Amino acid sequence: MEIARKWVEEEFQPSTLSKQEQMEEMEWFIKAAEEFRGMDIKVVSETIATHEYESETLAKAFSEITGINLTHELIQEGDVIEKLQTQMYSGENIYDAYVNDSDLIGTHYRYKQVVPLTDWMKGEGKDVTLPTLDIDDFMGKSFTTGPDGKLYQLPDQQFANLYWFRYDWFQREDLQKRFKERYGYELGVPVNWSAYEDIAEFFTEHVKEIDGRKVYGHMDYGKKDPSLGWRFTDAWLSMAGAGDKGLPNGKPVDEWGIRVDDCHPVGSTVARGGATNAPASVYALRKYIEWLDKYAPPQASGMTFSEAGPVPAQGQIAQQIFWYTAFTASMAKPDLPVTDENGNPKWRMAPSPHGPYWEEGMKLGYQDAGSWTLMKSTPVKRRKAAWLYAQFTVAKTTSLKKTHVGLTPIRESDIEHKSFTERKEELGGLVEFYRSPARVQWTPTGTNVPDYPKLAQLWWKNVALAVTGEMTPKQAMTSLAQQQDDVMARIERAGAQEVCGPQLNEKRSAEYWYNQPGAPKPELEDEKPQGKTVKYDQLIQRWEQARN
Repeated sequence: MEIARKWVEEEFQPSTLSKQEQMEEMEWFIKAAEEFRGMDIKVVSETIATHEYESETLAKAFSEITGINLTHELIQEGDVIEKLQTQMYSGENIYDAYVNDSDLIGTHYRYKQVVPLTDWMKGEGKDVTLPTLDIDDFMGKSFTTGPDGKLYQLPDQQFANLYWFRYDWFQREDLQKRFKERYGYELGVPVNWSAYEDIAEFFTEHVKEIDGRKVYGHMDYGKKDPSLGWRFTDAWLSMAGAGDKGLPNGKPVDEWGIRVDDCHPVGSTVARGGATNAPASVYALRKYIEWLDKYAPPQASGMTFSEAGPVPAQGQIAQQIFWYTAFTASMAKPDLPVTDENGNPKWRMAPSPHGPYWEEGMKLGYQDAGSWTLMKSTPVKRRKAAWLYAQFTVAKTTSLKKTHVGLTPIRESDIEHKSFTERKEELGGLVEFYRSPARVQWTPTGTNVPDYPKLAQLWWKNVALAVTGEMTPKQAMTSLAQQQDDVMARIERAGAQEVCGPQLNEKRSAEYWYNQPGAPKPELEDEKPQGKTVKYDQLIQRWEQARN
């Protein structure tokens, strides 16, 4: 208890709990861990700031407080998936717990290789489940819930892809005047893709230079690399409006263009009722390539996700349609070209604009939710010890401090805490976004995707062919849709999934499906309606009013 008190006093502040309540949680962990003392337990996650804090600080604290020797390894995201797949298929216990994206919820639910946490917390794992865990406080619990209503993963960190822009440039009266004269409406946060495109053109082709430096109206990346797939699965087609209405994901057609009937995936191609190669999806890919070529720095097309991420902080980018809030901390450092003399950001984040096929009630973008996952192939005793650590990293004693370090909030109570009210100015809209009701429109890949590892790798390979000009956007999306159907057909033939496996539709004409309600949608006559913008300060005010 004295060791725990030291950690509570010196590290786990601030907290939404009083120090006494924190000590009560720590006492519970100490008692629950008694039978596992001396065990060597190994867990794994991808390498981001939040997990670095867990690996370096929380794992050490947990080991000292409980006597369980905890190793939290950090590897690349693709390697996490590979290890998880190997454990799924071989039954060999490689790690005792995984933090992997909730994007795999459809995979986990169907293959039945992971432990449903709802059952675990009431059954075998009841004696090691923290009484004050408070599942309802987790903002991302809907992301990790299967079609059966059970929780399969426990959110550990989450971040959204949002619109990012240079607030200081957008506030300049000379630029506002020039934009209004040229485009006929106000320079502001773009509500639709038409406005985003106009703003991209304005800064790249008409403003050209600010403070003697060349500026660009857009930033992206386009290198043939697995990260190119994330650019689309995270969730470019939903922003364009390719799928159906519904939260957290469109039903029956989701943002990957996969249609489900009941819970069975029935097709990706338009011929089977899917939307992966529908006009909205082709439009989305065409715009991505067009903007990359016309409005981004010339080197962007040769960059990967990780190479492109730091570029806006260098001070030459006016806006970015697709920016992960995981970059907030690195973008808010003092002495950057994008922070002022007080260390506050010259930029802001705001809701992503939507494409012309988008309708009210659809998801508007992607939210990553790295979540604790327990495998059935992990021996129960090891699983219990690992579950204790998983809860330790998200418990109310530790979670607020962790959120301040990594800026990947998971608990409602954390983001509402006064310590985040005090940090609002320096975080460029992150706090306002996560406190607003709007955040529910940003969601991870949902349950329609029956095998995330197999299907995800198809995306970057096909998109890259369109980026290089080897295929047209329509050819690339049709190829992708067909390959997704082929993979799902193989899963169906093999009978590999116990529940809700693929059952592909018979092919029909595109006209038949376009005449059905929702997605896939026929091509619009006008894919560039009038641009619409909103003043950022008005937007924040609306969020505040909606929240209150």
